[in-house]
Amino acid sequence: MRLQAGSLTLDLEDRNLYLNANGADPVKLFPMEARLLAALMESPGRILSRAELMRIVWQTDYLADTRTLDVHICWLRQKIERDPSQPRHILTHRGRGYQFKV
Repeated sequence: MRLQAGSLTLDLEDRNLYLNANGADPVKLFPMEARLLAALMESPGRILSRAELMRIVWQTDYLADTRTLDVHICWLRQKIERDPSQPRHILTHRGRGYQFKV
């Protein structure tokens, strides 16, 4: 299965992320990175709460330590953003969650 959002294409079977339409130089994602990015890409523009993302990606309702989520968001930004310190695709909404923008 492939997900397309703007110039990004995520192949969920082999966990390759293509950053542009020509399909050159895929970026290999780890399993949880692929699941997290898929969850975000499936709801473009929608703010997904930390609880939702933990439930979807890690299949847990345990929220005492969401640092794992923060780290995975950081790793994804390093792979897909031109400037990870100024993200355009994965946005943080403090106190609300994360949003994927095309």
